[in-house]
Amino acid sequence: MVSIHLPRFHLSILTKPPPYLNLLPRTKLPITFYPLGSLFSVPKSTLSTSEPIPITDFSVPEEPRLEISLEKLFVPPDTVVSCDDASLSTRILKGSNIVLSKYARDAQVVQAEFVKSSVRTEDCPSDGLPEFALVGRSNVGKSSLLNSLVRRKRLALTSKKPGKTQCINHFRINDSWYLVDLPGYGYAAAPHELRTDWDKFTKDYFLNRSTLVSVFLLIDASIPTKKIDLEYASWLAQNQIPMTLIFTKCDKRKKRRTGGKRPEENVSDFQELIDGFFETVPPWIMTSSVTNQGRDEILLHIAQLRNYWLKH
Repeated sequence: MVSIHLPRFHLSILTKPPPYLNLLPRTKLPITFYPLGSLFSVPKSTLSTSEPIPITDFSVPEEPRLEISLEKLFVPPDTVVSCDDASLSTRILKGSNIVLSKYARDAQVVQAEFVKSSVRTEDCPSDGLPEFALVGRSNVGKSSLLNSLVRRKRLALTSKKPGKTQCINHFRINDSWYLVDLPGYGYAAAPHELRTDWDKFTKDYFLNRSTLVSVFLLIDASIPTKKIDLEYASWLAQNQIPMTLIFTKCDKRKKRRTGGKRPEENVSDFQELIDGFFETVPPWIMTSSVTNQGRDEILLHIAQLRNYWLKH
């Protein structure tokens, strides 16, 4: 029996800088991956909009799973896992490396409302509620994912033109926690001064927001890995900002002209490129705002991080 007690949410700690920055080399680690069938079958909803979900009521997908090696799992704090535990595979959230814990409760969204937009961290809500921030390249699907999580089509406005989110936008969920929509990065058409301002106040928010539980870094799984995404993941790790990787657009299964790879291949490539960055493996989830794949898994992950944070 192995008991893993992780430090309080400093779950992604840089051990080796990325090679593209021409710094130290890193050691390549093996990656264990889910079979294609278990990743891309659209899951039935496991969440209710009226009743909380105890951990024992979580419905396990029927598709077969590959066993993930223990060192590749994200094991929440206060959670005990064992290599010879036959039930361990049933506790792993579908399309992810995340083990469910006793804190995965009250995961449903019954109320969501926009609260305010801020351009300075000190102007953000001061009620002390826990926050989960969404950030990613422009046009990665942040607003679509946010709308999918709360089951509202226009809570966060979406646009075909990247770079529309220009502030720190707070959305209060169930009057008890926040989803935070942050400006996208990497939008080349934005004026340089504006890009600099976005980068400055977003990173200031990460470093100084005491109620930030985790940053959800969105990565487009329908295209090959982008250097700017690796740089952003590296910066979060170097500054010990708790991070979850959210792979978006996983419904796009056809081969694309840009690289000719499917989403699961791009996800695997990204993991290979960052596997030397971290002392502990960051949690990751595959999603689609079109099919709602990963929606329930994100909410359960948020619930267990949030409930642990509130207790400690």
